[in-house]
Amino acid sequence: MGYSVGQVAGFAGVTVRTLHHYDEIGLLAPGGRTHAGHRRYTDADLDRLQRILFYRELGFPLDEVAVLLDDPDADPRAHLRRQHALLTARIEKLRRMAEAVEHAMEARRMGIDLTPEERFEVFGDKDPEQYAEEAEARWGGTTQWAESQRRAATYSKEDWKRLRAEVDDWSERYTRLVAAGEPATGEAARAMAEEHRQHIGRWFYDCPYPMHRCLAEMYVADERFKAYYDAMHPGFAEHLHAAILANADRQAS
Repeated sequence: MGYSVGQVAGFAGVTVRTLHHYDEIGLLAPGGRTHAGHRRYTDADLDRLQRILFYRELGFPLDEVAVLLDDPDADPRAHLRRQHALLTARIEKLRRMAEAVEHAMEARRMGIDLTPEERFEVFGDKDPEQYAEEAEARWGGTTQWAESQRRAATYSKEDWKRLRAEVDDWSERYTRLVAAGEPATGEAARAMAEEHRQHIGRWFYDCPYPMHRCLAEMYVADERFKAYYDAMHPGFAEHLHAAILANADRQAS
């Protein structure tokens, strides 16, 4: 006897009106009728409806869906392969969208409230939230973390650009210092280390010398930080580490 239009609507999660429309345009004609003329759908009809809804979910217009389903040269395996390829592409697109939303949420939580264009203008290909979750896990309960979040929430695009310019300028000058063979314990390197500490204090949180020492240890112990600095010049991370310690020692004496 097959299935009534109401039953099929319930199975598929569509309205009766939708099924009537599919019948009217020849996209899904029920395989049978009762003596009273009521629509009755067969298992083959349900299979076709499933494929219709799949393509509709992917955004295909109804006329294109009809062409896809009624292609005489198509076979079921070809449809399955097509569906698998489309689903895989859709999943990847949704994954990228989810990542973008997560980054936007994280940026707002950190106070980096910039448009995508502004973020690219300020940070280029460097992701300012790359290690945000880890940083919060390590320092989220500290007063320094709270202070950095409070300050970051007030910064405009121009503030972030000035901050970035300071970082780039300092990095270029320190790279030249390392390349020139200046000793890490020398006056020039210690002065640059002090500038580094003051930059943190000016933009993020008060950074006393003991904390600056801790950061220096992290720059060589954490491979990611070490790789970041050493990409500017071989030995950069170790040199900066030693300069920060020498600067802190000088202040303590």
